[in-house]
Amino acid sequence: MSLMHLSFYSAFTLSMLGLAFHRTHLVSALLCLESMMLSMYIALSMWPAENLMTSSTLLPILMLAFSACEAGTGLAMLVASTRTHGSDHLHNLNLLQC
Repeated sequence: MSLMHLSFYSAFTLSMLGLAFHRTHLVSALLCLESMMLSMYIALSMWPAENLMTSSTLLPILMLAFSACEAGTGLAMLVASTRTHGSDHLHNLNLLQC
């Protein structure tokens, strides 16, 4: 395993562990999701360069577009939950009360 692969795997794993263990605020959960998407984007954009292929260059661009939509939706949910509940703590959000 090369150093580049190890760095992508460790970045994804650390952000996944951050999402699993530090779920106090919605902002921290959104940041962990964005770092997971960013590590996947970098890995997918470097993959064709490693394999000397040009056929799969559209996939990272589509993933970047979806992650931008995810960020916009997450920030809209953050603003809506802060306006209705008064804070962005995840333990205040309950699906049964919505």
